[in-house]
Amino acid sequence: MAGLHKSELKNPLVNWIDSRLPVFTMMEAEYRRFPTPKNFNYLWNFGALVTITLLVMIATGIFLAMDYQPNVDLAFDSVQHIMRDVNYGWLVRYAHMNGASMFFIATYIHIFRGLYYGSYKKPRELLWILGVVLLLLMMATAFLGYTLPWGQMSYWAATVITNLFSAIPWFGHPIVTWLWGGFSVDNPTLNRFYSLHYLLPFVILGVVVLHVAALHVTGSNNPLGIEVTSPQDTLPFHPYYTAKDSVGLCVFLIVFAILIFFAPNYLGHPDNYIPANPLATPAEIVPEWYFLPFYAILRSVPDKLGGVTLLFGSVIMLFFLPWLDTSPVRSARFRPIYRQLMVLLVIDVILLGVVGSHRPEGAWISVGRVTTAYYFLHFLFLLPILGRIERPLPLPESISRPVVHHGGGPLPGAQPAKPMEKV
Repeated sequence: MAGLHKSELKNPLVNWIDSRLPVFTMMEAEYRRFPTPKNFNYLWNFGALVTITLLVMIATGIFLAMDYQPNVDLAFDSVQHIMRDVNYGWLVRYAHMNGASMFFIATYIHIFRGLYYGSYKKPRELLWILGVVLLLLMMATAFLGYTLPWGQMSYWAATVITNLFSAIPWFGHPIVTWLWGGFSVDNPTLNRFYSLHYLLPFVILGVVVLHVAALHVTGSNNPLGIEVTSPQDTLPFHPYYTAKDSVGLCVFLIVFAILIFFAPNYLGHPDNYIPANPLATPAEIVPEWYFLPFYAILRSVPDKLGGVTLLFGSVIMLFFLPWLDTSPVRSARFRPIYRQLMVLLVIDVILLGVVGSHRPEGAWISVGRVTTAYYFLHFLFLLPILGRIERPLPLPESISRPVVHHGGGPLPGAQPAKPMEKV
C-alpha cells in the first residue's frame, strides 16, 4: 500500500506497527545485524554497562523523587524517612547512591580504553567530543546530587564548589549569586540543584543517543586500531556481542550488589549523616572519590583563579585530543613508547586521587604539583611530539589476519584472504 513501509517481520501485530512506524526494522538493522569488528575484547563491554547504569540511576531517581522534599528544613529528614519508613526505600537509595560510583567506574574505564586504543582519532572525532560532553554532564549531575541529602558534607561542598566561580573575572560573582538564588547557600539553592539534578539525566540520555548514532555512522574502533576492510572482519552485533555483554553485565551486577548489600556506605563520607549546619565547618571538606583527581588539580596552585583554570582545563583539554595526538597509528599495541606513557598516565591519575584525599600539607603538596604537571605535560607536550618521533610496529593487513609477536602478517600456513566481492 502506498505510504507504508514494507516490513518483513513475521509477527502480524509487529508487522502492522512496523509498516507504519519502522522502529523494529531500525532496531533490527542497528542492534542485531549491525556489523561489528570480530576482535573486541571485554573492555568494549563498558559502553553498554554505562548505558545500563544510567537507566538504573534514572529509574531509582524517579522513585526517590516521590518522597524527597527539596527544602532545607525537610531534606535531611526526608532522606531518613526514605531509608526507614518507605518500603524498600533503603534499597532504592543505596542503589542510587552507589550507582553513581559504579557509573563513574565504568565511564573511567571506558575513557581509558578509548585513550589506549586511539578511539578518538579520525573519523571518530565527533564521537569522542560527545563522550567528553557526557563526562561534563555526569560530573555536574553527580555534584548536584551530592548536595541533596543536605548533610554537613553536602552543604559545605555546595558552598565551596559554587564559590569557585567567584574567581572568574567580572562574571564570577553574578554567576555565584545566580547559582545560589540569593546571597548564601539556602532554600533557593537546594531547589535549583534538585531541579537540575532531576533534569540533567534526561539530557545525558539524549546525548547518549547522539553518541551511539555517531558510533553507528563511523563504526566501532577495535583493539588493532585498523579499519574494517571486508565482511570477514565483522560479526553481527546479535547474538555474539549481546552474549558477551551479558557476561560482563553479570559480573558488573555482582560487584554492584556486593557494594549495595555489604558495604553501602564504604564510598561515602560519615559527615553526611549529620544535618547541615552553616555555623559548624567540618574538619575536612572532601568531594566524592570520583572527583578527587580533579580536586587535587584544583589545590595544586595556591592562586584561586589558577586552580579553577587548571580544573576546567583538565577536562576541556580532552576536547582537542584528536588533534593533539599527531600519530597516524591508533592502537597502543603498535606504539611501544605510547604504551609506556599510558601506564604512566594511569598511575598519575591514581596518584592525583590519593593526593586529593589528603590534606594539602607536607609532601602531599609537592606530589600534587608534580602529578598535575605531568597530567598536562602528557596531553599538551608529549603526545604532539611523540607522534613525530615514535616508530610504530608494522600494522596487520586486516582484522582477519592473525597478528604475530612483532606486528602484522599471516601465520605460517594461513590461507590468504579472498578479495571482497563488489556489490
